[in-house]
Amino acid sequence: MKFMGLFVRLSVFCTCFAILSCTGAGTIKDQGTVDGFIKQMVAKHQFNEKALADLFNNVELNEGIIKKISKPSEGLPWYKYRKIFLKEPRIKAGVQFWREHAETLAVVEKDTGVPAAIIVAIIGVETQYGQHTGSYRVIDALSTLAFAYPPRSEFFRSELEHFLLLCREEHIDPLKPEGSYAGAMGMPQFMPSSYRNYAIDFNKDNYRDIWQNPDDVIASIANYFAKHGWQSGQPVIVQIRDGSRKSAQSLPYLKEDLRLITSNSINPNISTPLLSTKKAKIIAFEQENGEELWAASDNFYVITRYNKSPLYALAVYQLILAISNQRVPSSYEQNHNHTTNPGTQQLFE
Repeated sequence: MKFMGLFVRLSVFCTCFAILSCTGAGTIKDQGTVDGFIKQMVAKHQFNEKALADLFNNVELNEGIIKKISKPSEGLPWYKYRKIFLKEPRIKAGVQFWREHAETLAVVEKDTGVPAAIIVAIIGVETQYGQHTGSYRVIDALSTLAFAYPPRSEFFRSELEHFLLLCREEHIDPLKPEGSYAGAMGMPQFMPSSYRNYAIDFNKDNYRDIWQNPDDVIASIANYFAKHGWQSGQPVIVQIRDGSRKSAQSLPYLKEDLRLITSNSINPNISTPLLSTKKAKIIAFEQENGEELWAASDNFYVITRYNKSPLYALAVYQLILAISNQRVPSSYEQNHNHTTNPGTQQLFE
């Protein structure tokens, strides 16, 4: 079965490589496919046909993008994946980001119920607080995957459609924005559809700037989580067994029906355990000497709406813990008697 899986992946990669080779791995030459997309944009959204044709004459397909998307980090075992995101520079940058933007984080948390810690950790995992937002032209990345990556061409054509629409709506030159190899943009790495649906103009300057404006970024991530069903005051995930071979011990409390009771060790002012009203899903994560078992709630699933990998969601959760353990309340929080909402504080352990 492993051999067949490898054979399928190699076949897909060879097919994609062949498509790129046919186009010269440069300017798009599969004009029939592109023409069909252009006609769709003209008929559906009233784009100018000649302007789109001129635009795509300046688009380049990139073989490196196909290689990257064929080997994502989420294919690593947990113990290797975790090391990418739980490094001290990222943790310290998260503490600093929280301190610098404490007021906006506090206001947004109060308005949406989405914890500041979640927002800070997402930005940390995605771009290390804007340090790594991607160097590919978004239109090149989306076009490569839309026209030269058959396994997900439908999804990326939809995102390319959204990208052209957002450029028109926000008065952006489509050839200018840069992002990840998958076309994700800005500090929060929003795909174009997420930008159009969830990005927020927090400072009311008539521009939803997820590239340079941390306030817009914070509000946009909070809106994304709120719209995807974040449940304030509910747990995220609880470890029930560590990864050592000798361990069979349940670490926190776990009822037989898999309903979670979490401790409140982060917030000593709360002594009553929190009982989840819904059953948890047990997920195994590979360590070097065994498997960790975790019981995940609906809020863990909400994090996977940002990135579908459970590895990603657990990395976000553990970065939350690492940052929270190092930070102290900012002067704004102290002066306004603000601490993280107790109902959400207890989520994280």
